[in-house]
Amino acid sequence: MDLLTPSFGLIIWTLVAFLIVFFILKSYAWKPILNSLKERENIIADSLSTATKVKAEMLLLKSENEALLVKAREERAGMIKDAKDIGDKMVSEARDRAKAEYDRIIANAHSAIEQQKMAALVDVKNQVGNLVIEVSEKILRRELSDKAEQEKYITKLADNVTLN
Repeated sequence: MDLLTPSFGLIIWTLVAFLIVFFILKSYAWKPILNSLKERENIIADSLSTATKVKAEMLLLKSENEALLVKAREERAGMIKDAKDIGDKMVSEARDRAKAEYDRIIANAHSAIEQQKMAALVDVKNQVGNLVIEVSEKILRRELSDKAEQEKYITKLADNVTLN
């Protein structure tokens, strides 16, 4: 039971020992401990403010990155659109050139056909003219007095004529 109810002398000596340790700690250890605690508090506060600044910078960088990504996407879309427009233009130009070439070939073919047609007509006219001259010559060589006999002879000559 002595531990629960200490004697008065033990209390005084314990108090004296405590006060001596307290004054020694206060004079030699208390200021360095408080200074190190204050210094640690300042370091923690600085670290927190630095972390806050870094967090704000990270948010700023993140928003800048997002803006750059949006801009890059817009540029990519513009480049794709430009490339598509250029491709469509090239296809259109090629189609126009092909159409012009087709029209030129068709026009040349029509003119060639027309020239051949005209040459054939000239040849046919020349042959008809030659046949008429031959028939007329044969008719004129033979003097016919009778009109019926003349028509009969012309019919016979016309039947004998062969066209080339």
